[in-house]
Amino acid sequence: MTSPGLRWTDIWKLAWRGLTRRRVRTLLTTLGITVAVASMVIFLSLGEGIRKVFVSQLGGIGPDVQVSLTPLSQGLALQPNLPQQTADDIQALAPELGIQTVTPVIMAVRGGLEVTQSVVLYGLPAAQGIAAVFPTTTAAQGRALTPADEGAGVAVAGAKAAQNLRLEVGSTLNLNRRNQVKVIGVLAPESGLVDNFIFIPLTTLQRSEGAAGRVSLVAVKLDNPRDARRVADVLSEKLNLEAGTQSDFLSFIDRALIISDAVRFGISLIALIVGGLAVANTVMMGVFERTREFGTLRAIGARPSFVRSLVLTESLLLSLVGGVGGVLLGLAGIAGVNLYTQQLAGIDAAALTPRLVLLALAISLLLGLLSGLLPARNAGRMSIVGALGRI
Repeated sequence: MTSPGLRWTDIWKLAWRGLTRRRVRTLLTTLGITVAVASMVIFLSLGEGIRKVFVSQLGGIGPDVQVSLTPLSQGLALQPNLPQQTADDIQALAPELGIQTVTPVIMAVRGGLEVTQSVVLYGLPAAQGIAAVFPTTTAAQGRALTPADEGAGVAVAGAKAAQNLRLEVGSTLNLNRRNQVKVIGVLAPESGLVDNFIFIPLTTLQRSEGAAGRVSLVAVKLDNPRDARRVADVLSEKLNLEAGTQSDFLSFIDRALIISDAVRFGISLIALIVGGLAVANTVMMGVFERTREFGTLRAIGARPSFVRSLVLTESLLLSLVGGVGGVLLGLAGIAGVNLYTQQLAGIDAAALTPRLVLLALAISLLLGLLSGLLPARNAGRMSIVGALGRI
């Protein structure tokens, strides 16, 4: 409640004037909140960005149903532990389930000392070609896989994989000490995920991995992708295997990101608490230094609630300015993160979404409210005589 003759705009003006009296202290406190909020924004933006990447880039690519021994809740199936005969068993059910293509796939990850040297090796039948699983891919250089390539030491590199490993048509890629392949094509930039794949004929990669007759998964494309859930349930029941859809995979990613968001927010909370203590200290010092001023306000008729509102408004204003600064600084940080991940994998790994902006500002205001409660309480309980008598 304000005092007679004073409006809320007057309180905001007085609060701003109170903060600008000690500009260096106010600036340093604001910077502390700005850095704390910016760190939270950058950390949480990673989860938002990865969500957008998977939703946008898995929506129209990849298999409608993925069959493996490993459930999606345990991550991607990379271990070649599934009998290749499974593909024939699924093919036998094709007329009944409306299955368009069945593609056995073996996957492996090749890592290096640098992240940019890590790629995913994706083996599939050369007779079916890359388009059997990723229909929109096209070769920018050289050519794609053909039936004659089955068993041969050849490979087609995704755009980002070729860039990171400095591959071009005619380059040689070592799979291990005994096996190497020759690059016969480089794909046009398509997706941040597919761009990091290197496609190899199925039997070639099986031989390299020592996994003859075994695959990591079987990719299934349907005549009607809307039947994916029904088909996955039928395949899981009839073959006693794990069958998941794109929606299942996205749900798994979302659950993993929620846990990751909670961990990152917990780390950011430490910085936010320190920022909150800085706000409380600044406002408390302001209350102490302006004791006589508050006593004078009380003496000329200001109510205790007015003094409390003034101090609380200063705290909220300080936190709000820091919050806005934190969002802007976080936006610059996100741009830096995306610049790095674009060079690394061709994706924007961080994103500043409207809900993240609202969360940052809401937490800033909550921080200001909590930090200002004690100073506001102390200011409102001052006695007029004691305040005016303080030197």
